[in-house]
Formats: sequence, C-alpha cells, structure tokens
Amino acid sequence: METLIDNDAALLRYHLAPKIVHHEFRRFIHGEPFREVLTRGLEVLQKRGAIKWLSDDRHNGPIKPADAEWASKVWVPRVLAAGWKYWAVVLPEKTLGQMNMMRWIDTYAALGVTAQPFEHVEDAKHWLEEQTHG
Repeated sequence: METLIDNDAALLRYHLAPKIVHHEFRRFIHGEPFREVLTRGLEVLQKRGAIKWLSDDRHNGPIKPADAEWASKVWVPRVLAAGWKYWAVVLPEKTLGQMNMMRWIDTYAALGVTAQPFEHVEDAKHWLEEQTHG
C-alpha cells in the first residue's frame, strides 16, 4: 500500500494488489484540500490503470456547490476517461451528508460507474476486491 496524502483533513492511499484508490476524509473537507485528494487519486488511476475507488466519507459533510461544479465539469470527464468503473462509498455519519452522497452515487451510476454505499470500510474494500473487469 502506498500513502499519497496524509494530513489532518484527508488520507489518500493506493492498494497495490487490488488496484484500489482509497481516500478517507477525516473531517468536513472542501475547496483546495478536497480537490487535491480527487486530483491525486485521478493521477493514480491514469498512471496505474486502476478502475476502483473507495471513498471513506464517514466524517465528511455535503459537498459544497463550488466543489460539486468543479467535480462535474473538470474531474468527472477525466476520471471516466481514465477508466473508473467501480466505486464503494462509506457513507457520512450525518443524514444530510448521506443524502448528498446517495445523489452522487446515482449520478455516477448513470454515467456507467458501478457504485455501492456501505457502512463499514472493510465491507466496501471487500466488495471492490470482488469486482472484475467487464
């Protein structure tokens, strides 16, 4: 496993064998720290040919409108072009954050990403490990 970002806001890792990009938001995150995590994860997908992403958003809240717009217009086209196929989301603890992430799951599913919500990181990682190409 490689650690790419490790600070008070977020942890970003890459699991080598199952080729999983894995972020953990340690608190509500937005703006540049949020975008850095997504951008660094995207770079790993592009360089390593990974297609799986685990989002541990237990401690995050709803995505701010400016970050949502950036993600939709800048990040999404690039991450889809890089081959992103599977997304496991450990939902935020707060209801508003859960509702927000469920909308994102539906949005990405409509774009061809197989996405599933989870309560526990271990379950999310296990599900991703079981996913295969095709």
